[in-house]
Amino acid sequence: MAKKQDEYSKIMEELQNGQFRPIYVLHGEEPYYIDEISNYIENHALNEEERDFNQITIYGIDTTAAFIADQARRFPMMAERQVIIVKEAQAIKKWDQLETYLDNPQATSIVVICHKNGKIDGRKKIVTKAAKLGVVYESKKKYPNELPDFVENYIRQRHPETSIEPKAVMMVVDHIGNDLSRIASEIDKVVVTLPANSRQITPATIEEKVGISKEYNTFELQEALAAHDVLKAMRIADYFAKDPKVKDSVFSMMGMLFNYFQNLMICHYMPGEKRDVNIAQHLGLRGAWFARNYETGVRHYSAMKTLQIISKIRETDIRMKGVDNRSATVGDLFRELIFFILT
Repeated sequence: MAKKQDEYSKIMEELQNGQFRPIYVLHGEEPYYIDEISNYIENHALNEEERDFNQITIYGIDTTAAFIADQARRFPMMAERQVIIVKEAQAIKKWDQLETYLDNPQATSIVVICHKNGKIDGRKKIVTKAAKLGVVYESKKKYPNELPDFVENYIRQRHPETSIEPKAVMMVVDHIGNDLSRIASEIDKVVVTLPANSRQITPATIEEKVGISKEYNTFELQEALAAHDVLKAMRIADYFAKDPKVKDSVFSMMGMLFNYFQNLMICHYMPGEKRDVNIAQHLGLRGAWFARNYETGVRHYSAMKTLQIISKIRETDIRMKGVDNRSATVGDLFRELIFFILT
């Protein structure tokens, strides 16, 4: 069955086909998609020679809804359309004049509202009116389990001649987190350095070009714990406990540990044979490669032990945040947790 096309892809496909709407309200917590849509309109709605007189960029802190509406009512000069891009629109407090403009919009104007760091209240008239005339798109943050797909899709779309190994994907995701713009930037930098005769991104490539250790990362820790490799797991735990940015490193690992053992509990009670292909399908993973640590884990951790580990992770997370903890450091608590998992 074909995967349902997401809203962002539909918008981009429409733009790439030369179909532009009179109003775009782009809002939400994830700036990456807001920038992608607005940048495409900025670079493709008009020819280069038409932009000087027919395209303006305004910043929310320097403007008002009334000024935006006045600009939108103008007619283009020697061009089919004009474009008004409003960046940092979250600084605009009152939308009344633009709402009134949307009752009778100028057919030759494209207004792009870029509202970052949060969504606009859906009950506001600017949202309801824009939805009838054009596009209202909420750009949401990616969940951790969605990030590997983002990495692979980005490479497939932007660098189709390049491939990336699954472990390299996980290294990027674990190190950067859900900052999509930074992920895209790091991938672009890595791709530029690849030799013409070798277009594959490997863990060694990521280690060299991005500065992420291929031995000390969350994926390697998960693999060591799944295999019950005590020496390797404790060595990685000790490495991160001594990291100068210990809190950032450890808290990202805590999320990975919780997700892993929560999924492992699901695996214990899933129907059928606990093989990597079945596990991948049951957990909604992208392939058997990503399920191998769960197939290994169910052999080393009983359902009861898994439940105890989940409880310990929750307790440790609270203590790391200062509850019922007078003196233990984040690093000490992390080592203690890994030791508990392995014993």
